[in-house]
Amino acid sequence: MSEFRVRKAHPIATEITVPGDKSISHRAIMFASLANGTSEITGFLPSGDCLSTAAAFRAMGVEIAFFREDGSPWQPTPAGEGPHRVVVHGRGLRLHAPTGPVDCGNSGTTMRLLAGILAGQAFTAVMTGDESLSKRPMKRVTEPLSLMGARFEATGPGGTPPLTVHGRPPLEAITYALPMASAQVKSAVLLAGLYAEGKTTVIEPAVTRNHTETMLRHFRVKTVCQGPAISIYGGQVPESRDFHVPGDISSAAFWLVAAAVQPGSDLVIKGVGLNETRTGILKVLLRMGAQIAEDVTDGADGEPRGTLIIRGGGLQGTCIEGAEIPNVIDELPILAVAGALAHGTTIIRDAAELRVKETDRIAAVVENLRRFGVSVRELPDGMEITGSGGRPLVGASVTSFGDHRIAMAFAIAGLFSEGESIISDVDCVSTSYPGFAEHLRLFQSRDVTGTITPVIDRLPGSLPL
Repeated sequence: MSEFRVRKAHPIATEITVPGDKSISHRAIMFASLANGTSEITGFLPSGDCLSTAAAFRAMGVEIAFFREDGSPWQPTPAGEGPHRVVVHGRGLRLHAPTGPVDCGNSGTTMRLLAGILAGQAFTAVMTGDESLSKRPMKRVTEPLSLMGARFEATGPGGTPPLTVHGRPPLEAITYALPMASAQVKSAVLLAGLYAEGKTTVIEPAVTRNHTETMLRHFRVKTVCQGPAISIYGGQVPESRDFHVPGDISSAAFWLVAAAVQPGSDLVIKGVGLNETRTGILKVLLRMGAQIAEDVTDGADGEPRGTLIIRGGGLQGTCIEGAEIPNVIDELPILAVAGALAHGTTIIRDAAELRVKETDRIAAVVENLRRFGVSVRELPDGMEITGSGGRPLVGASVTSFGDHRIAMAFAIAGLFSEGESIISDVDCVSTSYPGFAEHLRLFQSRDVTGTITPVIDRLPGSLPL
């Protein structure tokens, strides 16, 4: 069983880039596979989850090739070194029937979005996953897709995978009001809408990440957005386009918190995605008193990206709830750690969705915070955390519960704890952040300021902190 051994960090002054955005990497493979020609993807995240998406489409006849910078074929490496480019030869919406079950690994995004695509295919397919994915609910996706005419059988307990999809083209267009904010369900219905006759509309109760809508437009598929309603007309075939995946702000979140809570730290994160439906983490940290500046430098393909600059100075507790929850749902474990290191009380509410992630993230975060000596009260839909007031936590040995975001969040907690902290069962981190261990070592290094200090002197003049 792998583990992180973490000791208290020193103030940092450094510059990093983070791996490609996981949500966007999934979608880039999907849309390129459904397009009418060849697309080239750069910046792709070679994580376990995203490679599951690529493998799923390969199993259905899509030719996908990975290349290094020198043009040689790429294969996954233990060090997590990524491919320079991915070339996808799209099949124009129509896939081949797989010869066996489609393995989605640990990826809920793969299974839920692929359900929308398979709903419109003229064959039956079975999707499976690992032990964790096999416990995650699929009814929220299969319910609206069933209204469109596809049939589903979830043979696991309580409507969980394995999931059999009986496609039925053409599908029926629907107008569907999401009972809860979910980018995955929205995306699955919009993808199915490509195979429907007429206009399919999804109505959101709160704004969720809009990568699917952005990528639809990039691949020349017309959508109509009117307030909370997003519509798509069936029969459109995505046009092949090249795409560059920006750095993942959900991965950057761990280092944002690590820098923000430590007085004297300066951090620059370059090439990170700054889509406004994903920058809720910045809004929360700013509200907690973090010193953060951003500079959007590019967004030609619809996904804004740029540079974040963070200066450490300590944080104040806050309340995270309501409409902002969908856009920080992945960052809530590390925000809970931020609250534990802040002054005052941090309350997280309206986040019951955390109960059905890779693990019950509410229970997992509460248990691990208590092991680090933090006073925390578990709520049905969140937690109430009494911060340490900037004082170090108590070093602890905790488990990741097989959840990559729990593993990384508590590695950051270990950077601000006395003695050595051990986070066990961290192989799961490879599902979203290959190379995290190397960045973690960088943040613990006494020589972290050696090559690029002073960072602030190197910042653009338009970005005062």
